[in-house]
Amino acid sequence: MNAKRIDRLRAAAPIASFLGRFRPGPTAAILACFVVSAIVAGAPSLSPTGTPDDSGFEVGEPADRDVIARRTVIFIDEDATRLRREAQERLVPAVFRYSATAAKESLDSFAAFSARARELFEERVSADAFRFAIQADFPGAFQKDSMDALYRNPGRTRLLDDLESVLRIVISTGIVALPEGGLDGFNPDAIEVVRKNGGGSERERVSIASLAVSSTISAKIAAMVKSGSYPAALDSLASAVLSQFANENIFYSAEDSVRRLEAARSSVEPVMKRIEKGESVVRKGFIVSKTDFAALRAMGGFADRDEGASYVGKLILLALSFALMIFLAGPRVVGRLLQPSEVYLIAAASSAYLIGAAFASGLEVPVAAFPSAVFLPTALLVMLPAVLMGPRVAAALSICLPLAAFVVNSFDASSFFFALASGAAGAFVLQGAERRMDLVRAGAIVAAAQLVAAAGILLALRSDASVFPSILFWSAFNGFASGMTVLGLLPLLEQALNAATPFRLIELSDLNSPMLKRLLTIAPGTYSHSVTVANLAESACREIGANSLLARVGAYYHDIGKMDQPEYFIENQAAYNKHDDLAPRLSATVIRSHVKIGMEKARRMGLPLEVVDIIAEHHGNSVISWFYNEALKREDQVKADDFSYPGSPPRSKESAVVMLADSVEAAVRSMKKPTMSRLDKFVQELIMSKFEQGQLSESELTFKDLEAIKNSFVRVLAGHYHSRIEYPKAREAVG
Repeated sequence: MNAKRIDRLRAAAPIASFLGRFRPGPTAAILACFVVSAIVAGAPSLSPTGTPDDSGFEVGEPADRDVIARRTVIFIDEDATRLRREAQERLVPAVFRYSATAAKESLDSFAAFSARARELFEERVSADAFRFAIQADFPGAFQKDSMDALYRNPGRTRLLDDLESVLRIVISTGIVALPEGGLDGFNPDAIEVVRKNGGGSERERVSIASLAVSSTISAKIAAMVKSGSYPAALDSLASAVLSQFANENIFYSAEDSVRRLEAARSSVEPVMKRIEKGESVVRKGFIVSKTDFAALRAMGGFADRDEGASYVGKLILLALSFALMIFLAGPRVVGRLLQPSEVYLIAAASSAYLIGAAFASGLEVPVAAFPSAVFLPTALLVMLPAVLMGPRVAAALSICLPLAAFVVNSFDASSFFFALASGAAGAFVLQGAERRMDLVRAGAIVAAAQLVAAAGILLALRSDASVFPSILFWSAFNGFASGMTVLGLLPLLEQALNAATPFRLIELSDLNSPMLKRLLTIAPGTYSHSVTVANLAESACREIGANSLLARVGAYYHDIGKMDQPEYFIENQAAYNKHDDLAPRLSATVIRSHVKIGMEKARRMGLPLEVVDIIAEHHGNSVISWFYNEALKREDQVKADDFSYPGSPPRSKESAVVMLADSVEAAVRSMKKPTMSRLDKFVQELIMSKFEQGQLSESELTFKDLEAIKNSFVRVLAGHYHSRIEYPKAREAVG
C-alpha cells in the first residue's frame, strides 16, 4: 500500500468513527419527538373543545359567550401602557438654552447708553439737550419723564451704576422666549434651562411661575429693586430704563425637547396584566374591551408579529432541553449507550407526554391555580425507565420532561414544580426494589410525595381552602395509579426491551431454571465453578456499589457455552485430559469456542443484553497462555491473535468483576496448602495481571474498587476453602 493511500485512510478515520457511532433509527426517533414538540409549541390550543376561545370577538361588540382562561396568561395592557406613557411624557420639562450672545448684546447696549449719558453729563448740557442727544442715539427708547428724572438727580452717575447692577442680575437670571404654540405636551410646572459652562453644560430645572418673560419683565425689575437696598430714586427709573435693554436670552430648543420626550417614552415599562387559569376573561353579553381582546389574543387565537419571534425562541429553548436530555441520558452520565428500543420508548413516551400536557392545559377547571400536571402520569413515565434502564435515565427524564412541557407553554409554574416533584419521586423511589410488590409500595410513596407537593403549591399560591380536597385527591390517585400501571406494564416491556430489570434477574437467578439444571447435569464442574464465581462477583459488586444481582446472574450463565463439549474443560475432567491428544492450536480453538457458543445460547434463551455482554467479555481478548506457549515450542511463527479469546475487554463494572472472579476462582482451586497471606498475595497478583494486560481499561473500575474487590474475594474464598487454609494464629495455638 503506497504512502498516499495510507494518508487518505488516516484522514478518513475520524469520519468513519463518527459514522460508526451514528445510529439512523434512534436519531430518527429523537427528531420525530422534536417535531412533535415543535408542533405542540406552535399550536394555539389543544383544548378538547376544539375551537379557539378568541374567535368571533370584536372590540366594542358584546361577547356571544363566556370565556374562561384555559391557562395562566400574561400580556401587555395596551390602554394602561398608553396612559402610563402619556403621564410620563407630561412629566418631561421642555428644554431651553441660555444664549450668552444675546446676554452680551443686552449688556453692551446698556453700556453704550451709560457711556453716552456720562459723556453728556461731563459736557454739562441742558436737560433738553441731554434728552435730544439720547433720543438721537436711542430713538423711541425712553420717555421724556424718565430722562428728565435721570438728568436732574444729583447722584445720576451712581444711578447709572445701580441700573447696570440690576440689569446684570436680570440678564444672568434670564428672560425666556416662549414658543408660539406654548408648552402643551410638556411638564406644566417647570422647564429645563441648559447653560454652557466651559467645555460642558449645566442643566437647571426652573419653575414656570418664576420665569421672567418680555411681558412681565418690567414688573420683575420693579419687584427686584424694591426688595433690594437701592436708592429710592431708582424705583421710578429702573423699570422705565432697563426694560429697553432686558431682551430675551433663553430660547426653546425643539431638538433637545423632542429627544427628552423620546427617551421618556422608551423608558416606560409596559403594564403587564396577569389572568390566572380559571378566571373569567369575558362574560356573555358584556362589551369586549381592548384589554379583553388582548387577553383573548394572548391565549392563542390570533396571529401576531411577535408570535413568530416567540415561536423561534420556544424552538431554541426546546432544542436546548433536548440537548440536555441527550447528554443526561448519554453514555458519559449513564455509563452505557442506550439500545435503539430504549430510545424508541423514551421518544414515544416523551411525545405522548407533551401532547397530553397540551390537552391538560386546555381543560377548563373552576380553580385558578389548578396544576394541570395533576392529570399527567409524570411519575409513571419516570418509574418505567427507572426499572427498565436504570435510575440515571429516570433522573434525566424527571428533569427534562417537565422542562420541555414548561418551554412549550403547556405548563405554568405550579404545574412545572408539581411535575418536577412527581418525577423526582418516581426516579428514586425504586432504588433497591427487587420484588414486584415493591412497586405497590413505590406507588404509595409517590402518591404521598405528590400530595405533599400539591399542598405546598396550593399554600404558596394562597388558594381557597375549598379546592384542597379535589386537588389532593387527584394528586394521591395519580401517584398510586402510576405504581399499579408500572406493575401491569412491566412484564410486557421487560420482554419487548429484553431488559435486565431486578425482577427479571431474580427470576433468572433461580438455580432450578432448566438451563442451570442442564448445566449441573452435563458439566457439574462448570456448574460448581459458576456458583462460586457468582458468590465472589456478587459480594465484590456490593462492596463497590455495582449491580450485584446482574453480576450474580451473569456469573451463573457465563460458561453455558461449555455444555456442548464439557470434557474439554479442566473442571469437568477426572484423570484423562483430552487436550493431550490435540495440537495446541486445535485445543485453543475448542477453548475459545465456548464464548461464542455461550453467546448464541444466551440469545436463543432471550437473556438480557447485559448478561450476554458478560458472557462475551468474561475472558476479554486475553491470550490462552498455556496453549500459546506450547505452540511456540512447536512452531516457528505463531500469532497471539490465534490464541486469544474473541471477546472485547469488559465495558461495565459488573462484567469486569465477573472476569476477575472467574480467573481467581479457577486459579485458587489449584493452590496447595493456601494460607491467608498467600491467598491475599495470590489474588492481588491475579487482579494486577488483568490490569496490566489492559483488560480493565474500559470498565471504569478505580484502584480503590480493585482493592475492595480483592478484599472481598479473599474473604469469600477464605470461607469457601476454610478447611484447606492454614491460619498462623491457629498453628501457634496448636503448637
